[in-house]
Amino acid sequence: MEPTTALIIAAIFIVAVLYSSVGHGGASGYLAVMAFWAVAPEVTRPTALVLNLFVATIGTVQFYRAGYFSWRIFLPFAAASIPMAFVGGMIHLPTDVYKIVLGAVLMLAALRLAINLKGDDRVNEPPIWMALIIGAAVGLLSGLVGVGGGIFLTPILLLMHWAETRVAAGVSVLFILVNSAAGLIGQYSKGLLNGLPSEVWIWIAAAIAGGFIGSTLGSKKFNSITLRRVLAVVLLFAGFKLIFV
Repeated sequence: MEPTTALIIAAIFIVAVLYSSVGHGGASGYLAVMAFWAVAPEVTRPTALVLNLFVATIGTVQFYRAGYFSWRIFLPFAAASIPMAFVGGMIHLPTDVYKIVLGAVLMLAALRLAINLKGDDRVNEPPIWMALIIGAAVGLLSGLVGVGGGIFLTPILLLMHWAETRVAAGVSVLFILVNSAAGLIGQYSKGLLNGLPSEVWIWIAAAIAGGFIGSTLGSKKFNSITLRRVLAVVLLFAGFKLIFV
């Protein structure tokens, strides 16, 4: 196995562990990994979503079984995000524009990972109209870039006091799953799903292993803030590289 291949596999595993521990699929991390090794944009977007599908499925089961989920919170956000993620997946951005948008998303993801947000007992149900607007915006951006949207939804749920910390993670991980699927279907419908890397099955295996470990820890009492801050620095660097290099 070539050193570069081994490094990518290890990086995907680590990303899956850290992201799944907070109820995320890891797409922004996978995109950062692929950006470092200059994988073509037309490959990175569908690949990140495919990896997301596997990790988010594992996380959904783990958080749901642990009792950290709310259909009442999930449904209005998802109802608006799914069709918009499909639309976003159908849109092919010019490479230069895509790199700038992706770079900005990675920097926002870095900020999310670096801050240890916590919910509290003052939880209120989100207004349906606001949930629909936010869901639609996050879904469109998710489909455009190739992420599941949890990196945006989780902090919104916590900052607005709409969910307790682990419930926010449980809601976000299913949100990521449905958006990733919708984005991939949108890409396929427009002929933008042009193939995945030949090593994708090894990457999937690494993501699944990391997803099992991270989501199991995250649904319990694991606090990975130090490790997540290290990852945040990596994401910042990758975002800067995409935008300015």
